[in-house]
Amino acid sequence: MSETLNFLFDNFNEFLTYTGFANGMVENYIMIAVGAFFLWLAIKKDFEPLLLIPIGLGIIIGNIPFRADAGLEIGLYEDNSVLNIFYQGVKGGWYPPLVFLGIGAMTDFAALLSNPKLVLVGAAAQFGIFGAYMIALALGFEPNQAAGIAIIGGADGPTAIFLSSKLSPNLMGAIAVCAYSYMALVPVIQPPVMRLLTTKKERLIRMPKPRQVTKTEKILFPIAGLLLTTFIVPSALPLLGMLFFGNLLKESTKTDRLSNTAGNALNNIIVMLLGLTVGCSTQASEFLTLNTIYIFFLGAMAFVIATTSGVLFVKIMNLFLKEGNKINPLIGNAGVSAVPMAARISNNVGLEYDHHNYLLMHAMGPNVAGVIGSAVAAGVLLGFLG
Repeated sequence: MSETLNFLFDNFNEFLTYTGFANGMVENYIMIAVGAFFLWLAIKKDFEPLLLIPIGLGIIIGNIPFRADAGLEIGLYEDNSVLNIFYQGVKGGWYPPLVFLGIGAMTDFAALLSNPKLVLVGAAAQFGIFGAYMIALALGFEPNQAAGIAIIGGADGPTAIFLSSKLSPNLMGAIAVCAYSYMALVPVIQPPVMRLLTTKKERLIRMPKPRQVTKTEKILFPIAGLLLTTFIVPSALPLLGMLFFGNLLKESTKTDRLSNTAGNALNNIIVMLLGLTVGCSTQASEFLTLNTIYIFFLGAMAFVIATTSGVLFVKIMNLFLKEGNKINPLIGNAGVSAVPMAARISNNVGLEYDHHNYLLMHAMGPNVAGVIGSAVAAGVLLGFLG
């Protein structure tokens, strides 16, 4: 009887060594609190719940303590674990192109086609990427690491993951979480910058009604856009190829089943897996470092620079445009790739000053241009540093 009790006692003690209570460190609890904060932002404050709920819960899952030497094959970084298998889509960089396929299938480029000069606003906003790149180099990051961090300024989580997986995989978790966090916080970051850089008169500018775009233009655009952008930056082909493929599925009107799948079911599945595994990759030992603080600082700087560049560029364009054709500078913020969040912010801030001045359709032009622009910028950095 005593031998049985000893056996049970020893097994119980051994079991206790496997629990999270026995293996937890302060860092784990800090990261679990961070994950809970993300969930609070998503559920209570309604900050991009489709992004922050998977990421927030992923952060919690990734920081549940366990015995690393037990060979349980449950951790994200353990070969053959389920989470590690899911993580290969992030590490290998094949989730982001699939997300771009869905974005293409959901995006209407009519606003850009009706006023092609707005593509310049989307291009101007990419200064946020290159400005953050120079600051990152000044802070001592290696060129490859600086490029991975700088792409946060494009406000495009999939692009940030794609580029960092190629150039700075050791920083990918922090870069991805930072990119998605600031995407969710665009409504907080951008409006103060927009108000600071514009006058009341500029905020009241009413833009001409966009012209009607023909079906032929919509069909030709993804083909022409693919050829033009990828001939200039072939390294962006995985992202831009899938973006324009998805858009052609939509605009051809002959492949509705494929377009609906790409833009709905497939996209939702990939976003869930992407968000969850990105969150899981933030294990305390990898995430709680000085570099992470720098990355979040640089991410904020990149967003501010991108917003500033877009707004100021519109103000410069207006110097050369005739009265009646001027552009409201409030749509300059929409040059970042956060679709359609940034465009909604342009519209909301505009309505604060004129309740009948709807800027959403105008802002969608630079907004969708920003999607292309961030992918092109990533391709440029990958081409030079890859």
